[in-house]
Amino acid sequence: MSATPAPTPTPAFPDAAATWNQRFAGDTFLFGTEPNAWLREHAHHFPPGGRVLCVADGEGRNSVWLAKRGFAVEAFDIAEVGVAKARRLAEREGVQVDFHVADCDGFAWREQRYDGIAAIFVQFADPPMRARLFAHCIAALKPGGVLVLQGYTPKQLDYRTGGPPQVEHLYTEAMLREAFAALEIVELREYEADVNEGSGHRGRSALIGLVARRP
Repeated sequence: MSATPAPTPTPAFPDAAATWNQRFAGDTFLFGTEPNAWLREHAHHFPPGGRVLCVADGEGRNSVWLAKRGFAVEAFDIAEVGVAKARRLAEREGVQVDFHVADCDGFAWREQRYDGIAAIFVQFADPPMRARLFAHCIAALKPGGVLVLQGYTPKQLDYRTGGPPQVEHLYTEAMLREAFAALEIVELREYEADVNEGSGHRGRSALIGLVARRP
């Protein structure tokens, strides 16, 4: 008697581009226009004037903020609607950002290109995509380059104030230590805070932040 095959997990975003284009539609900014607090607190680890990549930066809040502080910034997102809004935000703020419409697999990653990478709430990525994305980030850092990453922990499922509802998309300290074993961990912290990032992230949240440097 043959075993019944295990059901295939339903992807979090079956059509990711359509999902995010719909979420970014309209005049308001889903996650606001202010930078993420963890990034604001730890961007000083990036070398002044360095080249920084913002991963899946949506409507541009983090990339524009970094450009205003003198970094040479690249950013990409799968949603062309979000990238169009990011370009308008950069123009309004009088800064230049090299924006691209691409997903994490389709972006033109280049090895040892960046002095810094910001990966803020990129938890749309399921475990296989996440492994590819993290590997790209490690390879794309120059020696001495710094990764600043923030995400939600599984406790966020109790708060429901942002992030995906799939536990396998969320981060733990052990998982991040293993994923970034090739980097020198500068700071890795689980904590809770009240988040106010537009309507997309709002309220008490279970967070984890990482700062790690490529040797």
